[in-house]
Amino acid sequence: MNHDTAVSGGPRKRKDAPSTHSFFGAPCWVSLTSRDLQATEEFYTAVLGWRWREAELGDRFRVALAGGVPVAGIAAVATMWQTAVAWTPYFAVPDADVAAARTRERGGTAAVGPLSFPPGRAALLADRDGATFGIWQGELVSNWETWRRSAPTFIRLHTRNAFDSAIFYGEVLDWATGAPGCCEVEYEGGEVVLRSQGDVVARIDSGAVEAAPDPSVRPHWQVHFAVSDVARCARGAEKHGGSVLSEQATEAVLRDPDGAQFTVTSRDPRG
Repeated sequence: MNHDTAVSGGPRKRKDAPSTHSFFGAPCWVSLTSRDLQATEEFYTAVLGWRWREAELGDRFRVALAGGVPVAGIAAVATMWQTAVAWTPYFAVPDADVAAARTRERGGTAAVGPLSFPPGRAALLADRDGATFGIWQGELVSNWETWRRSAPTFIRLHTRNAFDSAIFYGEVLDWATGAPGCCEVEYEGGEVVLRSQGDVVARIDSGAVEAAPDPSVRPHWQVHFAVSDVARCARGAEKHGGSVLSEQATEAVLRDPDGAQFTVTSRDPRG
């Protein structure tokens, strides 16, 4: 999926675009809204070893590669869109307008969009507890199955009440509806586990505090990146203007110089 985000002037339906029907409701990409593209590239290259390729729709956008596999998107639109610098997961939907409307009907908000882009339609939304997420209707990154199976990224929602959040997202994204291709939801000891085609693709856990002054404690989607050396990533973040919020042998929560929070992990992030 390309997060090459520029308004194309109105809806455009592509007859040749692959359908998301076989995996709708699943996370399909992660993207960072940034202020300074060059500074962002330099930080994540130093910390995670990413390489970059140009995106289709302009100088504000890049696609990050790890081992030749597209891992994430960078969009230097935080100032233009008046949004926070943050990592955001995107979910594949058959109709972005319907998903955005469902979000608003259930107490969430639409921060940006839905907007039409050459590859499809997208929106930046927030659930009713304030956690930001995106939706995408249209083409996915060319080797999306490789991205999904190799799990270079994984997402986890830290929220006030996992059960309540699962209901919200289930109604917006058609989880556990029994329809072909929908995501399956399981409950494991107070945690919600989301599966797509049998694979664990996200987890939701309770305990976040909605009014906490620290944004890392408030409800949010946390993006996890699989790495081979957690300590090296943590030292790299500190050296290049970021910070370490917490660190263990197999996992560390980091913050980039602009304040975007992410996790690096050497274990299977799906576990």
